[in-house]
Order: sequence, then C-alpha cells, then structure tokens
Amino acid sequence: MQKPTVKEILEGIIDEMLGTGILWPEVNAQFEKLYIIKALVKADGSVKGAAELMGVHRNTVSKKIREYDIDRLELRENARD
Repeated sequence: MQKPTVKEILEGIIDEMLGTGILWPEVNAQFEKLYIIKALVKADGSVKGAAELMGVHRNTVSKKIREYDIDRLELRENARD
C-alpha cells in the first residue's frame, strides 16, 4: 500500500474541519501559531533560526511571536525536558 501524500492527508483534515463548522480565521491562526512554535523548538528558541527554517524574515517571526503571545523561554525549557 502506498503512503498517503501530504495533500491527501490535508484534504482529509480539511473535510473534517469543514464538517464541524471551524472557520478559516481560526484554522489560519492556529496553523500559523503551531508552525512558528515547531520552528522555534527546532531552532532551540532562536528567532533567526526559526525564520530561516520558515523562509521568512526574522522581523516577521518576532511580530508573530508577540501577536500570538508565544513564550520562547518556556519553549526552550520544555525542549530540554
């Protein structure tokens, strides 16, 4: 059996979300926040490193960290545990 593609997995997730009434603004905000958190964890809390992983400017990541009230220090501590 062939491994599902990212597109196929996302289509299934989207179908589920549309069926539950979750709206685009919430989906977009949660995806963006989680994406930034994962990039920060992978970059050991470095904004510059996360920005490089994401392919965006460091200032963009800094702005989004403030917007979503992401605690970089907490992320670093949790990554070490």
